[in-house]
Amino acid sequence: MSNTKLSPPMKKAKSIDSKNAAASASDDPNAPALIAANLSRKKATPPHPPKKFLIRFHKGVPTLPPNFEEETWAKLKSAIGAIFMKQPVSCDLENLYQAVNDLCLYKMGGNLYQRITKECEEHISVALQSLVGQSPDLIVFLSLVERCWQDLCDQLLMIRGIALFLDRTYVKQTTNVRSLWDMGLQLFSKHLSLSSEVEHKTVTGLLRMIESERSGESVDRTLLNHLLKMFTALGIYVETFEKPFLECTSEFYAAEVMKYMQQSDAPDYLKHVETRLQEEHERCLLYLDASTRKPLIGIAEKQLLERHIPAILDKGFIMLMDGNRIEDLQRMHSLFSRVNALESLKQALSSYIRRTGQGIVMDEEKDKDMVSSLLEFKASLDTIWEESFFKNESFSNSIKDAFEYLINLRQNRPAELIAKFLDEKLRAGNKGTSEEELEATLDKVLVLFRFIQGKDVFEAFYKKDLAKRLLLGKSASIDGEKSMISKLKTECGSQFTNKLEGMFKDIELSKEINESFKQSSQARSKLASGIEMSVHVLTTGYWPTYPPIDVRLPHELNVYQDIFKEFYLSKYSGRHLMWQNSLGHCVLKAEFPKGRKELAVSLFQTVVLMLFNDAEKLSLQDIKDATGIEDKELRRILQSLACGKVRVLQKMPKGRDVEDDDSFVFNDGFTAPLYRIKVNAIQLKETVEENTSTTERVFQDRQYQIDAALVRIMKTRKVLSHTLLITELFQQEATFVPIYY
Repeated sequence: MSNTKLSPPMKKAKSIDSKNAAASASDDPNAPALIAANLSRKKATPPHPPKKFLIRFHKGVPTLPPNFEEETWAKLKSAIGAIFMKQPVSCDLENLYQAVNDLCLYKMGGNLYQRITKECEEHISVALQSLVGQSPDLIVFLSLVERCWQDLCDQLLMIRGIALFLDRTYVKQTTNVRSLWDMGLQLFSKHLSLSSEVEHKTVTGLLRMIESERSGESVDRTLLNHLLKMFTALGIYVETFEKPFLECTSEFYAAEVMKYMQQSDAPDYLKHVETRLQEEHERCLLYLDASTRKPLIGIAEKQLLERHIPAILDKGFIMLMDGNRIEDLQRMHSLFSRVNALESLKQALSSYIRRTGQGIVMDEEKDKDMVSSLLEFKASLDTIWEESFFKNESFSNSIKDAFEYLINLRQNRPAELIAKFLDEKLRAGNKGTSEEELEATLDKVLVLFRFIQGKDVFEAFYKKDLAKRLLLGKSASIDGEKSMISKLKTECGSQFTNKLEGMFKDIELSKEINESFKQSSQARSKLASGIEMSVHVLTTGYWPTYPPIDVRLPHELNVYQDIFKEFYLSKYSGRHLMWQNSLGHCVLKAEFPKGRKELAVSLFQTVVLMLFNDAEKLSLQDIKDATGIEDKELRRILQSLACGKVRVLQKMPKGRDVEDDDSFVFNDGFTAPLYRIKVNAIQLKETVEENTSTTERVFQDRQYQIDAALVRIMKTRKVLSHTLLITELFQQEATFVPIYY
């Protein structure tokens, strides 16, 4: 390059006028005198125009030295070659940068860009060709490729630094021309595709490394990261790597599933799936391109889960439910939700509930434990729903539908047993239960009650049991009784509990009547001393219907009944009293040779025992003639007095059953540790006939409801086809709840 320097153009000098001259003169110490002289001179003589100095340019144009472009390129080419050969650059980088600037200023940027491109292409081609036939060890080969790529990146950055002015001028001003960096990447991509062996070997090595990692081996993740970023930078990631990678992933997991499904159970397999999905997610974070995550996870989910949903459910769902495996069920729900398979899980849950619940409901031998078993089953399902299924509303609906189905498999029996379960919990025998525990139990039973279609059956049995608890004083908690009625009222309306509430009102009113009776003149003047009686006055419509049983009461009791009747009718005229002797109970004072006792017995037992005040020995026929009690009922009474745990009477001959020729005597040798003894009242146990009659009354009430519904429909519609009439009737009477008019 020539050392000739180009002279920059000079600016024109400004003209010097009188003002400047005056300003210059101000530096003189005699300036004031001179200024005054000038002023006086001005007044005398007009000023002369100032003289201007002009500088004229030489008309010669500067010229480039000969061979300027070639000599400059030769210097740049030498530097580029040294960079690619990893040798020191002989020329100062600042001079190289200035050389590129000069070429661009003189419109030689196009040729320079083409020459740099050609030079880079030659070196890149040689670098990639040098990889052909290299080490058969794929890991070593991948390291060589990474080294080649890193070298190219470093070299392109250095070349770009030298030719930065070319990037900022020519490349920006020319369309369809890549930057030097992009040009280098495009050339690398081009020659990599031309060198199919290198490209294929690189992709194969990457896939082998990832497969080894999936098999549990340790791999160089940094190497993977660098090479995959190379593919991304070259713009060939999707076509060259991602497609074969996803195909290999699908094949890998398809083969793995076959092995794991045969060797492991459902919980272990689901843990494996969860681990695999987490590994693939980490893979995307560590070295795969972010765009690969969605298709990769989708393929893994499809191969590991989606194609095997029925097999997983068949193999392990029942086991998980039976074992109450909260964590495993939670994992199953989470994984199934990823592949939109919750509907299959929901159907499996519904089938499980129906199958398991059917075993509970249909086993007649376990009727006694049916309700408690259903409550335990429902509680376990609620726990699973909350903790494993994340309170999913659709699963809650499936549980409700399945329970409604199984509760109503046996038409009326579950409703009856639920009423009896409540009777057991509300009886005095459960005094050890706290108020909070009782309230919690009532709430749980109410859940089962909601599933019952025949609520009228429940109401009939509940009312009958409530009547016994109230009349015999067997209620564990009056507050608990009222709480249950309040819950039923909230659930079914006031009509459902109208009669139940009326029963409580009768009990309260009876207490007031008894107090009034004790203070009345009839009681004070006519009642014999030593006898106390409490009477419950019941409203016929509120209480269950009890079949009348004939009995000849002792004289003392007959007198008491007559006196009370006289008092009651004098106070409430126009009413009719009918005594229900089957519900009466007494406390008798008995004198035994070994001590005095009090016997808590039924009224019928009382009638039988009082016969022995006047007789030493009585036969079955003698007792029947004296009491007038029906034969079957009498045999049960005598059996309770002579064959039970508390044997107040002795039967001759001894035996468990009462026969026609048996006779009975007072047990002189009776002894017991307690002073007050309860004699088991067999007649209070519900008989088959009693159950049947209760059910028949429910069916009769249903018929009345159906008739009333038909009348209501036809009054509204006037004319209706039989099919539509039946449809609307079913809609109105879908669940039988008592309707009162």
